[in-house]
Amino acid sequence: MDVVLNVEPRWVSPYVFACFVALTEKGIGFRSHELDANAGQTRAADYLARTLTGRVPTLEHGDFALAESSAIVEYLEHVFPEPPVLPREPRERARARQLLSWLRSDDLAALREARPTTTMFYDHVTAPLDGAAKLAADKLVSVSERFLLGQHHNLFGAWSIADSELAFMLHRLILNQQPLPARLRDYAVAQWQRPSVQQFVQKKRPTRK
Repeated sequence: MDVVLNVEPRWVSPYVFACFVALTEKGIGFRSHELDANAGQTRAADYLARTLTGRVPTLEHGDFALAESSAIVEYLEHVFPEPPVLPREPRERARARQLLSWLRSDDLAALREARPTTTMFYDHVTAPLDGAAKLAADKLVSVSERFLLGQHHNLFGAWSIADSELAFMLHRLILNQQPLPARLRDYAVAQWQRPSVQQFVQKKRPTRK
């Protein structure tokens, strides 16, 4: 059955990243289709009818279309259970979901605004963070360190999508030359080298206008 991942044209979305990594880790053959929201392509009547919310990314699996990255990852985990991208043990899986929800929360909104993903893949920003963005970055560091406590390589023993998504968020700081505790930086840099992650990172992107 045909699998399509609708993505934004610059390939900088952390939500596209999550879906891309999940599909790649599971070895699911899929096609990517770029849709430009600024050009109104996500507001087309047929796209709205299929996706309900008209957002990107969207997974199309046969005649079923699903938006929102967290929902897409959950769907893939149920329909294509092997290999898993979430921990198998119920409490660890719950913790992974907790972290994934938190990374999308308002707690980190100021950091996402101060260090948008365009600063990761296009124009870096090296000025120090201040105000709310600094507080958000400090909280990201403290929460990350608590999740990593007692772990050596991955958050939950074996790799999960939570490792890649946390590394992506930490790279908002790393790629913009913001300081991080050494162990946290080493963890994020190691996760960044995972082949599925590098396939996304090395994507050919359009020249920024």
